[in-house]
Amino acid sequence: MVVIGRDGVTGATARLGHYRARDGSRGAAVDLDVDRPHVGLVVGKRGSGKTYTLGVLAEGLLAAEGVAPVVVDPMGAFAPLDAADASATVVDPGVRADALGPRQWCTVLGLDPEQGAGALVWRAASERETLDGMRAWVTDAETTASAGRAAANHLALAASWDVFDSAGIETEALCSDELTVLDLSDLGSRPAGAVLAAVATALYDARLAERTSRLPWLLVDEAHAFTDGVARRPLRRLVTRGRQPGVSCVLATQRPSAVPATTVSQADLLVAHRLTSAADIDALQAVQPTYLDGDFAARLPEATGDALVVDDSTESVHRVTVRERRTPHGGETPRASALDGVEARTDGGF
Repeated sequence: MVVIGRDGVTGATARLGHYRARDGSRGAAVDLDVDRPHVGLVVGKRGSGKTYTLGVLAEGLLAAEGVAPVVVDPMGAFAPLDAADASATVVDPGVRADALGPRQWCTVLGLDPEQGAGALVWRAASERETLDGMRAWVTDAETTASAGRAAANHLALAASWDVFDSAGIETEALCSDELTVLDLSDLGSRPAGAVLAAVATALYDARLAERTSRLPWLLVDEAHAFTDGVARRPLRRLVTRGRQPGVSCVLATQRPSAVPATTVSQADLLVAHRLTSAADIDALQAVQPTYLDGDFAARLPEATGDALVVDDSTESVHRVTVRERRTPHGGETPRASALDGVEARTDGGF
């Protein structure tokens, strides 16, 4: 067995799969190190196995000791984990309003913090802990009618998202020995980004303040959807500074070209499935390590489920076939022919 992500150190691991020989035969088992914090990037075009691989890692983390796995699920692909394993819990996310700072409130609402309504929202977020309190503060504030009305309308929009709760998700629940799946599939991009920003900040702060002894792992599917919004700064902090307090972050995306170059360069574990977009391949090739010989594009796998794994911890490259999931995979594309009572027509007629 080979453990990717460390060299000669014992500790918890998660089974990733097995080596893929050039003739297609099955080789030795391959595990991932989950004993120490890592920054991971899982990439691949739609249908290549990217989300499936993230689920494999989630299963491995669920079985490991001393970690606290959290999955951010914008597509509902991880919902089956709740039914398949009693230690996995899918939750409808709710966060406290004060989990976002004043600048983040302006970002999520698309307001300039130095102008009119944005300045009001900034001050309201500084003065009040709840969304209701922020709305009441704006109502009572001495300001121009247009600025007050705009700020009130933007906060009413935030209330309509139904994600801000006076209790919110408890940090203790996020840092438990269970797998927590945050189902964001019913949320738009801005409320989903607000939830991710709050959770990423809570995990980082919990470790920094030593409020949990477990090492959190934040797994984010479709990460490219969060790179330009309110979650960008919290994710960047995890990627660049999270390893020191012990927070791991694994981002999965079908569009690595849409992920900030800093994130790509900071990843010490890269799991690359099939890619065909020149822009996406170029984004990875731009930070190709010197120990990866040859053309990066030529080394990418062709078959679904196969992956090229680049391990910066040991400066090594591995050709791996990801193992089969033990729990149901919810990320498969629906087929019309799979519906009950539907017979496939092959004659093209009516």
